[in-house]
Amino acid sequence: MRSNRARLRATSMAATLPMLAGALALGIPAAHAADNPARDALAGTKPAWATAKADKGDASNGAQVSLRVYLAGKDAAGLSAYARAVSDPSSPLYGKYLSSKKAQTRFGATKAQVAAVKSWLTSNGLKVTGVTRHYVSVSGDVAAAEKAFGTQLHNFTKGSKTYRAPSKTASVPDSLKGAVLTVTGLDNAPHMSRHDDQLPPPETVFRNSGPFSSYYGSNIASTLPDAYGSKIPYAIKGYTGKQLRAAYGAGSYTGKGVRVAITDAYASPTIALDAQTYATKHGDAKWTTGQLHQVLPAKYTNTKDCSAAGWYGEETLDVEAVHAVAPAADVTYVGSASCMDADLLDSLSKVVDNHLADIVSNSWGDIEANQTPDLAAAYDQVFQFGAVEGIGFYFSSGDNGDEVANTGTKQVDTPANSAWVTAVGGTSLAVGKSNNYQWETGWGTEKAVLSADGKSWTNFPGAFTSGAGGGTSKTVAEPYYQKGVVPNALATANNAEGNRVVPDIAAIADPNTGFLVGQTQTMPDGKTQAYDEYRIGGTSLAAPVIAAVQALAQEARGGKAIGFANPEIYARYGKGVYHDVTDNPTGSGLAEARVDFANGYDATGGLVTSVRSLGKDSSLSAVKGYDDVTGVGSPANGYVESYKRH
Repeated sequence: MRSNRARLRATSMAATLPMLAGALALGIPAAHAADNPARDALAGTKPAWATAKADKGDASNGAQVSLRVYLAGKDAAGLSAYARAVSDPSSPLYGKYLSSKKAQTRFGATKAQVAAVKSWLTSNGLKVTGVTRHYVSVSGDVAAAEKAFGTQLHNFTKGSKTYRAPSKTASVPDSLKGAVLTVTGLDNAPHMSRHDDQLPPPETVFRNSGPFSSYYGSNIASTLPDAYGSKIPYAIKGYTGKQLRAAYGAGSYTGKGVRVAITDAYASPTIALDAQTYATKHGDAKWTTGQLHQVLPAKYTNTKDCSAAGWYGEETLDVEAVHAVAPAADVTYVGSASCMDADLLDSLSKVVDNHLADIVSNSWGDIEANQTPDLAAAYDQVFQFGAVEGIGFYFSSGDNGDEVANTGTKQVDTPANSAWVTAVGGTSLAVGKSNNYQWETGWGTEKAVLSADGKSWTNFPGAFTSGAGGGTSKTVAEPYYQKGVVPNALATANNAEGNRVVPDIAAIADPNTGFLVGQTQTMPDGKTQAYDEYRIGGTSLAAPVIAAVQALAQEARGGKAIGFANPEIYARYGKGVYHDVTDNPTGSGLAEARVDFANGYDATGGLVTSVRSLGKDSSLSAVKGYDDVTGVGSPANGYVESYKRH
């Protein structure tokens, strides 16, 4: 399950939920506007879809706009350099983190810069509606925005719809050079926010039919056709904490003293009760008083467009998975007001500005083609401030493999493509009877249904349904920590100079070998609400699992924050602390049988029996060594312990 703008219930409740139309690359500085020497251009503020062919003419001068002018701070280059230095084990500044207050004092915007930005905006007829340490928000009409930012706002067609956007790159006066990072809101895709929304009730219950396996291979589908020359097991009912802790080498560590934050949109009204009920039912440590916190907005927006209730399951998965793997960790859920960029950025900023945690799990994203450079610097600035403070961000890599089946174009997802976050890929996991790790494949599923006569699988192995996101970025340069580990053929797939490759590390994601969650849902009668359980997967599972493993690692090093983890993760490559995940770990094809309720919750609509092949991730392959499905691999025995030496 991973948040995505299009809401659909796919692979075993690996529902892709509403997600931001996101953006992220390495920070993009303002470039000098050669055609207007009195102004400085804000790179990326004219979206790629705002073409001459799509131009439908001037936007109405009186139309209203809401903008955010992001502040560059007084030393953007210094912020980036310090973020790298404190994260690099080979640097003398490694681990010398700054408090949020000191980071802001050293790198944040000065009072004079803020005053100058406000004065410029108001002098051009815009009204200041808010000021934070990151941005100045304003409202006004199109004419005022055009005057302030030295561009014309036109209407452009984008797909079947029409949106407003700058006809040329926006700019600011030279007097503000170095003060303004970017401006967002000049284009109004996808839509304007609404401010009178209420959270809806939970969605209709989802249940898995069974038969099930309790561990991999425990229940063989002896009456169903063979696959790859042998009988296959039924899908796992859903792994629980003990199985995942054993698979990823938790040992005696529990995450005690470590703070983990989770960002998603909206907030499940029953999360505390559901999490406690689940822990009690499955042998996890009970949540103690004050161990689970929520930081929520005053109001919610876009609840229909973002399918707000769908996010309840996302939050539930993240909270329960973190606690299952790191049962003593302190968990703070930071709910966004909507699934839009501005609100998700606010949630990330809350974590950094208030240092709510050292480890942040984020199970949302979008395709790289939708990233807009005007937001790239805003995202990366938050991640860099986090790194300076010793905060690491973990993002799911996506659930659509190379995205070709989903979008027609091979691409990675964002924000996982940022060089300042840890991208978490996905695997199919086999845990044995004694909670012993057996093997993993890269997560990629092909599905074929049982024939009418029950004697064969129709068009076996069937069509690709879902898989771990990965590949090579088209926009983000290769970060230093990937050099020497990521194969050159992957790094240079889109650029001879080398680009960022996703993911960095991986964990369980396949819904067919997924995690059992418990959540209050609406029963089929449409009225009653009750606690129920179902199996779930997606890289939305992998991200909180890795975040929890990192909490164990931080405990192992005496509580000292790991911060931005990628330099540490890659430094451990080849040292025996990762499972080297491949698509064919047993030497023969792997598959599971699944029986599902056709209607998603009971047998009244009939059953659907299918075979799910493992290790079939679109055009991506998990091979020996680093690969673009599982990165360096998944944590093995010794990974958590390795942090004791640092």
